[in-house]
Amino acid sequence: MVFPDAFCKFFLVAVPQERARRRHEELQAQGKTITLEEILQQIEERDKRDEQRTVAPLKPADDAIEINTSDLAINEVLNQLEQIVRSRISSTSH
Repeated sequence: MVFPDAFCKFFLVAVPQERARRRHEELQAQGKTITLEEILQQIEERDKRDEQRTVAPLKPADDAIEINTSDLAINEVLNQLEQIVRSRISSTSH
């Protein structure tokens, strides 16, 4: 874990199909050609490897807040994170 004593811990997730769509858009904007299906397969393979590795498997910290970003724009994700942080700050200052 990078910051084990962090005030707020977040674990951002999105369904593989949405992550593949986002990556496909990025690559297309860079002029690269790869199919959406190839990207999806790469993401699913990487997820499996990351989740099953012996050292530091990819998983949320026990006290992390999981945010599913599948149906959210980046500004919506940031707003949600900010609201959570502000809520925690206000609850600890009382």
